[in-house]
Amino acid sequence: QGCVRVDGVDVRRYQLEDLRRNIGVVFQETFLFSSTIAENIAFGHPEASREQIERAARIAAAHELITALPDGYDTVLREGGSNLSGGQRQRLAIARALLLDPPILLFDDPTAAIDPETEAEILTAMAQAMTGRTTLVVAHRLSTLRSADLVLVLHRGRLVQSGTPEELMRAPGPYRDVAALQGDGGAAA
Repeated sequence: QGCVRVDGVDVRRYQLEDLRRNIGVVFQETFLFSSTIAENIAFGHPEASREQIERAARIAAAHELITALPDGYDTVLREGGSNLSGGQRQRLAIARALLLDPPILLFDDPTAAIDPETEAEILTAMAQAMTGRTTLVVAHRLSTLRSADLVLVLHRGRLVQSGTPEELMRAPGPYRDVAALQGDGGAAA
């Protein structure tokens, strides 16, 4: 029931290929191939120039970590990127999503599989990536939502709360309950 609109147009009116080209997705667990870092970033856009790849990596706060590696962008990753930390893999995933400069970003619980120390690095990369874009973030860690303009709280497939993080912290309900459980009373900070 209802519809999803992008720039006021029902998404069902878009060609699927056009819609996909305008949305960058970063999954909770990203898959990296046994290939170079540059090729992994360019996965969905293999004809990308090195300049485009480096630009995406800079926005994703990955450029410095890449250039610190012995072969930089030509460093060959092991299958799954097992020679990188979880935070490094996530930053490469963000760079991959940004390569085509999509106007819409979707982050699917991007901090779920990383430690709290690395979370700050990922949140910084996300903030840079979100600049000038419509961004949807699915998250269980409320700290990931601190800078959200609007939070929609779903429970059993239904919308049960909506508002800014600050508004939701003041209102009794699931958001505030989860914040208390996560020890994230500063979720609205």
